Amino acid sequence: MDSDLRRAVVVTLGELGRSDDWRDRADAGHSLAGFAEIQEAVDPLLELVLDPGDTFVTRRTAEGLLRRKDRAGLAIVASALAVANDKHADWIHTAVVDVFSIFSEDLDEALRLCEEMSGDADARVARGARRLHEGLAAIDPVLRPA
Repeated sequence: MDSDLRRAVVVTLGELGRSDDWRDRADAGHSLAGFAEIQEAVDPLLELVLDPGDTFVTRRTAEGLLRRKDRAGLAIVASALAVANDKHADWIHTAVVDVFSIFSEDLDEALRLCEEMSGDADARVARGARRLHEGLAAIDPVLRPA
């Protein structure tokens, strides 16, 4: 894996995420989610989840992060959710339902990770993880193991 090249992609997507065009920001957020484990991607992703100009950017970025189904993606969403206004929180919740309402195994793992993160040293992540856990706990997934 070429870490220098990956960091260059993060920088480029971060620049695209500052575009005046909401479509560029939405594409940047969705694509940048694939690099959420890289520290330099965290702040641009948080800004895109809380995009002040268009809630589609919020939804698309949150969905990309949640589809990772890992701690890196969930932690960024939780951190954003901790400070999100009602409008952004609604669109983040929509992404949560879209991603975790199908497979119970995915939902169970997300709930486990949120429980773990609720004790995070970063108070913002911990607070957001508790809020995210509440939203996840209300979901009744469609498919369960046989």
